[in-house]
Amino acid sequence: MEFIDYYKVLELDKNATKSDIKKAYRKLARKYHPDLNPNDTAAQKKFQQINEAHEVLIDPEKRKKYDQYGKDWQHAEEFEKQRAQQQQYQRQYSGGGFGGRTGGFGGAEGFSGGGFESGDFSEFFESMFGGAAGGRQRTTRFRGQDYNAELHLNLTDVYKTQKHTITVDGKNIRLTIPAGVEDGQTIKIKGYGGEGVNGGPAGDLFITFAIKNNTQFKREAENLYKDVDLDIFTAMLGGDLTVETFNGKVKLSVKPETQNDTTVKLKGKGFPVYKKEGQFGDLYITYKIKTPTNLTAREKELIQELKKLRSNG
Repeated sequence: MEFIDYYKVLELDKNATKSDIKKAYRKLARKYHPDLNPNDTAAQKKFQQINEAHEVLIDPEKRKKYDQYGKDWQHAEEFEKQRAQQQQYQRQYSGGGFGGRTGGFGGAEGFSGGGFESGDFSEFFESMFGGAAGGRQRTTRFRGQDYNAELHLNLTDVYKTQKHTITVDGKNIRLTIPAGVEDGQTIKIKGYGGEGVNGGPAGDLFITFAIKNNTQFKREAENLYKDVDLDIFTAMLGGDLTVETFNGKVKLSVKPETQNDTTVKLKGKGFPVYKKEGQFGDLYITYKIKTPTNLTAREKELIQELKKLRSNG
């Protein structure tokens, strides 16, 4: 497996702080983002390495293992366990050859004559000594590294289920993005991470969605919220009002004497419910009553008359 220096990828030294790592990641992720470098394979590979480096170095435990084990940091515990087994074996059988015998590796009084079965030896030991134990040759298989990627979309992009192609480690992956996915949500794509070692299974790909709200609506899960201006005359006398929803216009009937900040619910006019085809949240409209300005002399006179009527009533 090719060794990737994650510090070098993020243009940092090994004394970098968590804040340094965050700043470097944001800067480089913007520079090499696939949306800004379409059809640039080198930039896409660099973007993937930047995400990998950030995922490892931002986590204190992962960073500690990486600093000690390099590319094999994910298998640190297995290496430690196998190293301890090897050391224990060497201490136990260091005198007079293996198993206290003089036959060496291949003699008549070798391993099989010393009361050992092949299962007594770790995979690490067997791989080190060419399968001498019981004649088997086994190598330790390790699962590949998980990859992390970030996919930037607009809110309007996830109102309907859509197909999207991303490039990870030079490979194009075609995704089906369900309607209703949320900002910050992460999905797993099994087997699309790094290749396994010695025939081990591939890692997984984790995609986190960064969704920008490019609309006039506020979203909370599957519900939408919107403020709508209402003139004072319609608020007092009632009437019809046309408002924009996420997927078209609707006509509302405003009740007479509607107060400021009155909220009405439009059932089923919200956002799609994630992975529930045909189900939608609600849209909440809050009326913001607007007081008229630049009144004419006649308008002021009429308002004064109305004021007197209200006072005398």
